Amino acid sequence: MTKIESVNACTVRVPLNVPTAFSTRRVLARDYALVRVRGDDGVEGIGFCYGGNNAGGLVTKAVLDLFAPLLVGQDAHAVERHWEVMYREGLLQGRAGAVMRALSILDIAMWDRNARAANLPLYKFLGAHRTETVPAYASGGYYLEGKTPAMLGEEMARYVAMGFKAVKMKVGGHGEQLEEDRIRAAREAIGPDVLLTLDANNAWNDLPTALRFVRRYEPYDPYWVEEPFSPDDIDNHARLAAATSINVATGEIEVGRWRFKHLLESGGAAILQTDAAVCGGISEWRRIAATAASFGVNMCPHWFHDLHIHLVASVPNGEMVEFFPDSEVLNFRRLVDTQLEIQNGELVLPQTPGMGFDFDEEVVSSFAMDPWQRVGLGNSFKAGA
Repeated sequence: MTKIESVNACTVRVPLNVPTAFSTRRVLARDYALVRVRGDDGVEGIGFCYGGNNAGGLVTKAVLDLFAPLLVGQDAHAVERHWEVMYREGLLQGRAGAVMRALSILDIAMWDRNARAANLPLYKFLGAHRTETVPAYASGGYYLEGKTPAMLGEEMARYVAMGFKAVKMKVGGHGEQLEEDRIRAAREAIGPDVLLTLDANNAWNDLPTALRFVRRYEPYDPYWVEEPFSPDDIDNHARLAAATSINVATGEIEVGRWRFKHLLESGGAAILQTDAAVCGGISEWRRIAATAASFGVNMCPHWFHDLHIHLVASVPNGEMVEFFPDSEVLNFRRLVDTQLEIQNGELVLPQTPGMGFDFDEEVVSSFAMDPWQRVGLGNSFKAGA
């Protein structure tokens, strides 16, 4: 039996080269929590998550203080059992947010470790549904100072020129007329056959306001409107879905199979954007995907294309991966040693074991807020991986 020998964790803060705005907030830097889980066979797996614009160390602290002592010395392959143990242990500290993200990245690291030990790419270890490429959409269209609708259209057209058949832009940050001007420019730039998706990032607080904007969007045939309300406002998601021809997509910061079941039963989402680094890891993501399949709903997970390419490839209802063509917004790309290959607007599945990449330790060290800390057999916390 292979035992978990150690868990290592650290926090990094990566500044954005250009301050970037969403509908309701402005981002200057991103905190990421990173973990390594090592077996006594010498094989190591990695996990990671976005810890927020600030205080990403909360995730790392939950990894080291709350969960790592439960894993060290245990069977490295008993991932589902470890999920249940960690979930029960963290009930009082938080069933969402930093604590669930800590559980998520440890679960990811254990699956990655075991796939590497089996010498299989993660999607094959999970049971591949796709084996060559995975459809993707190019994610961008952020608010930048001085960025005009024409410039937005040019950006979207560049993605189409790269071969992408679907693109995403931000909405909800301006008034109705300017937002319509932006969407019109995007649609005219990409043509009628490319899917145009809209991300509102929780822009609206009430149904009448959301409908006032969405009615302006409908003539431009968006494929979905994403996160129109707070993730907790499931009822308004359902009401909006019933009132518009545009698909409602959500779930990127939602957690747990039970909340997703409620969301699906309410009719509040035609597309789920479940993020494995948020919802409870790979184990919980796959449970949610199976539940979604029962409702005829597809998975288009949020963020971290390096991880989600494997998950979308492993389930029949995996539709598309969100892909960031550069490291301006998803600056996690700067922390890893391998980038995905694009082929005709789709992402090429890695053929190397596990997720197919590792952290670039030199870059990680340059952005680290604290050194790697270790919990291991016979060890207390100590610096150094």
